[in-house]
Amino acid sequence: MDSSNGHSPKLGPASRLLTGRREPLDRTCNIIRSRTSQAVFLMAGPGVGKSALAEAISERLSPEMIIVQMHGSSSLSGVPFGVLAPYTAELSAEDSVSPVAVLRSVWTYFEKLKAGKDTPLLLMVDDAHHLDEATASIVADMISAGWVSLVAAGRPRPGLPQPLAQLWYDGLADRVDLRPLNREQIEEVLSHILDGTIPSGTVDTIWSASGGNPRILDALLHDAAERGVLVKRNGIWVLLGPLPSDGARLTGVVTKDLLRRRTEEQDALKLIALAEPVTRKVIEDISGADVVRSLLDQQMIVESSGHPAELRMWNTLIGEALRKNVSVSRSLQLLEKIRGQGEAAHVTAEGRLRAVEWALECGQRVHDADLLEGARAAVVRFRNTVARTMAARVHDPDLAPHARAIQARALFNQGDYEKAATILDGAWLQLKDTPDAAQALMLRASSHQALGKSLGALAAESRELLLRAGLITQAQSTVQTQSPVQAQGPASDGTDSRPAGAESRAWQDRMLYLLELGAAGDHAALGTEVQDLRNPNPGGPADDALRAVGMALLSHTLSAAGRSVQGLDAALLAASELPLLRDGLFFFNEFVLGRLVTGYLSMGEWESAERELANYTAEQAQAAATFGGSVQILRGYSLLRQGRIERAYQMLLPAVEALRLNDPQQLFRFGSALGFYVAARLGDSAQAKRLEQDYKDSSHGPSYELLAAAYAAAASEYLARDGKGLASLHTLATTPEVSARAGTLLEFLSICWDLGDHSVISLVHSLAKDVEGRWATAMQTLARNWESEDADDLMISAADLEASGFVNLAREAYAKASTLLEQAGERRRSRQAVALREKCDHELGERFREGHFIAAAPAVHLTRREQDIVELALQGLTDREIAQRLMVSVRTVEGHLYRTYVKLGVRSRDELSTALPK
Repeated sequence: MDSSNGHSPKLGPASRLLTGRREPLDRTCNIIRSRTSQAVFLMAGPGVGKSALAEAISERLSPEMIIVQMHGSSSLSGVPFGVLAPYTAELSAEDSVSPVAVLRSVWTYFEKLKAGKDTPLLLMVDDAHHLDEATASIVADMISAGWVSLVAAGRPRPGLPQPLAQLWYDGLADRVDLRPLNREQIEEVLSHILDGTIPSGTVDTIWSASGGNPRILDALLHDAAERGVLVKRNGIWVLLGPLPSDGARLTGVVTKDLLRRRTEEQDALKLIALAEPVTRKVIEDISGADVVRSLLDQQMIVESSGHPAELRMWNTLIGEALRKNVSVSRSLQLLEKIRGQGEAAHVTAEGRLRAVEWALECGQRVHDADLLEGARAAVVRFRNTVARTMAARVHDPDLAPHARAIQARALFNQGDYEKAATILDGAWLQLKDTPDAAQALMLRASSHQALGKSLGALAAESRELLLRAGLITQAQSTVQTQSPVQAQGPASDGTDSRPAGAESRAWQDRMLYLLELGAAGDHAALGTEVQDLRNPNPGGPADDALRAVGMALLSHTLSAAGRSVQGLDAALLAASELPLLRDGLFFFNEFVLGRLVTGYLSMGEWESAERELANYTAEQAQAAATFGGSVQILRGYSLLRQGRIERAYQMLLPAVEALRLNDPQQLFRFGSALGFYVAARLGDSAQAKRLEQDYKDSSHGPSYELLAAAYAAAASEYLARDGKGLASLHTLATTPEVSARAGTLLEFLSICWDLGDHSVISLVHSLAKDVEGRWATAMQTLARNWESEDADDLMISAADLEASGFVNLAREAYAKASTLLEQAGERRRSRQAVALREKCDHELGERFREGHFIAAAPAVHLTRREQDIVELALQGLTDREIAQRLMVSVRTVEGHLYRTYVKLGVRSRDELSTALPK
C-alpha cells in the first residue's frame, strides 16, 4: 500500500538479507566441511556485514557441528586471556596467566561440550581484531593441533593479531574479504524490502548515501520511512527529499560506534566531522599523529590525495549525524582549537563552506562576503537549505542581489518555481553589470516556463522591463517583437535582412532572441546569431553564456531539421563552453546535456548517448533529487528509440513520478507522452490511461512538444485501434512545423511504420536520404529493401542492421523476409528468418512477444521446456541423456521434440540447426 496514503512501508532488516553474500557464505561453509583449511578469516570494514555472515554460517553449520561463540572486545584487548575468562574460571591466579594451564582448561571445557560424541567443534570469533596476543596464541595452537575449526570475523585494519595472521601465512587458513555492497546488490536488497518499483534514481541516492554499508543502509531505510521521505506513489518508490542524517536508527549506529572508541579517538572524530574536509596536519597537531593513523587504519576517515592532504569522514551522512551529536558549547571549543592553529585548515571551496556553516552553528557572526561564498558553494552542491540559510543572512546592499539570486536557485532546485520566479523578478535587473547577470536571466526564464508561462509572453515582458531600465532602445525592442522568421539573418540574395543595429543590441536582448529562435525551431537564424557570437570571440561571462545557449539551441534545431552531424558538432561546441560557466546560478551543464544526448540519438549513436547520461549520473550524484527525473526521461527515450520497449517502460514510469516532484527542464509532458506510448504498446491499459490523463493535464513543454504529440497520438491508436490516432499522426506530419523539419518528420514516419502503416515506407525511402546520421541511413536501407520485396536482400540487410546496433530494424527486416519466403514456399528458410527475428526479440528484451502491428510473419512459439530440450539436442545428447539432465521421462523428451519439429517445419534432429539461429 502506498505510504503516501498514510501507511509506512514494512521494512525488513536489510543487513540480514545477506544480499551479495551467498558466494562467501557457501565458500566458507564448504571449506569448513571439507577441512581444506582449519580456519577461515572473514575480513571487512565496520558495518559491511561480517557479523551477519558469521551468524548465517553458524546457523547453517549448527546441525552438523558444535558451535562455540567468542567475541573480541576493545576493552579486553590489553588483558591477557581476557575473553577466555568463561573457560578458565576454576584456575588459580597463578595458572590463569599460564598459557599451558589456560589451554588445558579451554580444552576441558570443549570436551564437556562434546560429551563423548564425535561431533566436530567450530569456534566462531567475532571482532577477532580485538583479541589479545595471548588469546590469539591459544586459538592458533588449537587450530594447528586440529582440535577445532575456526571462523574469525575481523577488520583488515588494524588486522588480526600476529598468531592468527601467521596461520594464513603458513597456509593453514583461508581469507574471505567482504566488500561494501555494489549498486546491483543494493538494488537487490531494496527489491526484497520494498514492494513496488524502485527507480534507478532512488537506488543511486540510497547507494551513494549508505556507501554500500548494510548496517547504515538498514538505518537509512527505516529513518527515511519514519520521516515520510521514502514514499510510494502509483506503485513507485520515490524520495521526497534528502535522506535524514538525524534519524533515530542512524543516530543509534553512530552513538554506539563512538562509545566503543577511546576518548582521544572520539574527540578526533568529532573534530574531523565538524571541520571536514580539513587538512591532516591541523588534526595531527591537535589530536596526535598516532590517533589519525589509527582512525585511517580503522577506515573511519579517509584522506585526499591532494596537497595538502585533507581528511574527512568515510561517509557523508555519518559525518552529519556525528555533528548533530555534539553540543554547541563543545562544538565552539573545537572550533577555537582549529582556529588556534594559526594556519589554514581549509584549502578547498567545500572546506570553506563547512567553515562558514560551522561558525553559524556556533552562533558566531560571519562576514557577508564569506556568507555569499558559502551560499554559492552550497547551492552548486545542491545543499539547498544551507544555501538559503546563508544567503538570507547577507545584508550588504551590493551583495544582496547575488544572495537573492542564490536563494532563487536553491528554491528552483527544490521545485518551488513560483518563489524562485518571484525573487528573480526583483533581482535579475539589479545584476545587470555582474558575472551573474546572464545566469540569472536564464534561471528566471526557466522558472516562469516551469509555471506554464509562454516564452513569447515572457520575452515581451522582459523587453519592456529592459526598455524601462534603459538597457535597450525602442528601436531594438521593436526589432525583436517581430517574429523570429521576420527578424532572421541573411536573405537569399546574400544581403543581411536584419534591421540596422541588430549586431550591437544588449546581450539581454540577444539572449531572449536566442530563446525565441530555439522555440521557433529556426536553425537558419540561429546559425547566423551563433556565428555573430563566435566571430568576435568576446570573453565576458555574458558572452560565454550566449555562446553556450546559442549553440545548444542550434544543435537541437539542426537535429530536428535532419542535419544531425552539424547538430552534434554544435552540441559539442556548446559543451566546450561549460568549464567557463561552472558553479554558476543556471544549470548549463544539464541544459547542454539534453541537447547533446538528443543529437546522438538523432544520429543513431545509442552507445554515445548512454555514455553521456551514465557519466553525468556518476559525476553529479548530488544533483539526483533535482535532475534525476529529467535524466531518466532521456534514458527512457533512448531505449525507446532503440526498440527496447520493455526496458523503456521500466525507466519511464519512475521518471514521470520523479518529474511530478521536480521538473526543472519542463519534461513532464514529454515524459508522460512517452510513458503513455510504451504502456499502451505493451498492453498495460490502466497505466496508459493514467499517463494519458497526465499528458492532457500538463502544460506544453519548450523543446519536445511535437514529439510528445506524436507519441501520444500513437499511444491512442495502440489503445483504441480505431484509426483515429494514426489519422492524427498523419495530420501532424503535414503541418508546417513538422514537414519543414526532415529529422522530426522521419521520426514521425517511423512511428507510423511501427503502427503497421506501410503507406509511409516510400516516403521514408525518399526522405531518409536527406537526413544525416546512421539511423536515417538504416531506415533508408530497410525501406528500400522492403519495397523491393527481395527476401535475399532483406536477409542480408537485416544481418547488417543487427550488427550495426539497429536490432529493432533488423527484426522488421527478418519478419518481412520470413513472410516473403513463406509465400515463395521456402518454408525452412522462412522458419530460419522467424528464429532470427525472435533472436532480436531476445536481445531487445521482448521474449517472444508479438506487437499488434508488426509485419505478418509466421511465428514459432517454443515453450521454456522445448527450448531447453532443443538446446541439449543440438549439443548431441541422446533422448535418455536429456531426460536424465532435466529429470523428466524419456517419453516427455520425445513428445517435446516431436512438437518442436512440427513448429519448426523440420523432420529430424539433423535439420534443427538449419531452422534455428546460429
